[in-house]
Amino acid sequence: MQIVKTSEALSQALAKQTAIVFVPTMGNLHAGHIQLVELAKTKNAYVVVSIFVNPLQFGANEDLSKYPRTLEADLAKLEGAGADIVFTPSEQEIYPDFDASTNNTHQSFSINLPSIANELCGAVRPGHFSGVATVVLKLFNLVFFNGAQTKIAIFGKKDFQQLFIIRAMVKQLNLPIEIIASETKREDDGLAMSSRNGYLTPAQKLEAPRLYSTLGLLVDAVKQGNTDFATLEAQTTQFLTQLGWIVDYISIRSSQTLLPATQSDSKLVVLGAARQGTTRLIDNIEFSLKS
Repeated sequence: MQIVKTSEALSQALAKQTAIVFVPTMGNLHAGHIQLVELAKTKNAYVVVSIFVNPLQFGANEDLSKYPRTLEADLAKLEGAGADIVFTPSEQEIYPDFDASTNNTHQSFSINLPSIANELCGAVRPGHFSGVATVVLKLFNLVFFNGAQTKIAIFGKKDFQQLFIIRAMVKQLNLPIEIIASETKREDDGLAMSSRNGYLTPAQKLEAPRLYSTLGLLVDAVKQGNTDFATLEAQTTQFLTQLGWIVDYISIRSSQTLLPATQSDSKLVVLGAARQGTTRLIDNIEFSLKS
């Protein structure tokens, strides 16, 4: 496995590769990330993984400095999973005008996203998805600019809104990149694997799977014919709140448009974001209704 830190070294390493599959990460890797790499390995292509904590997607009240950096452990996991190359750029490599003293990217050019990016997680984290889309586009340029004929990028379904936005960006900007989604990797108790789970206390870790199980109850109610989506969302929010959760949103949406679901929609996704203490957890379940 080769490790490169600069765009120039990455370009040289990929110069002769005709098929590339790319897995972007922010490090602090867990089994969910490794599942993405394992999926990448099935594509008969050169597997590139990036590790970069993106300052542009952290809001004013989110502490970039506290995000866990576990590079040595991450590299060992990636080597075990069979990654071919790991790109570990500095902030200055991705943001040429980066000011380390203030963690300011000085990135005046960014991706202008549709209004859906300001809903759900975007409503709670203003500018987050613009930061995500901007860095993903930068990484796409660096990884795929060598002229590879096969270009694939893999993202997890746990970040459903992020996946939706990236797919839309690739489509609307005519990027010749195939986006593949990997199913959410879960603990035995149903909790979606996340780097944030490490912040949970033992008691919170026991309670955390309730978000997923509660979304499952919401899916069951819709499948049984309850189409009063607003009431279902409100009841679910109240239920979690009474158990001590701080709920950002519970929402039933069209999985095709991410707009609020209507009775005519048959392909749906229920999404939730809520906090245990200071730890924000997200989850979702896709499902279809019989026609």
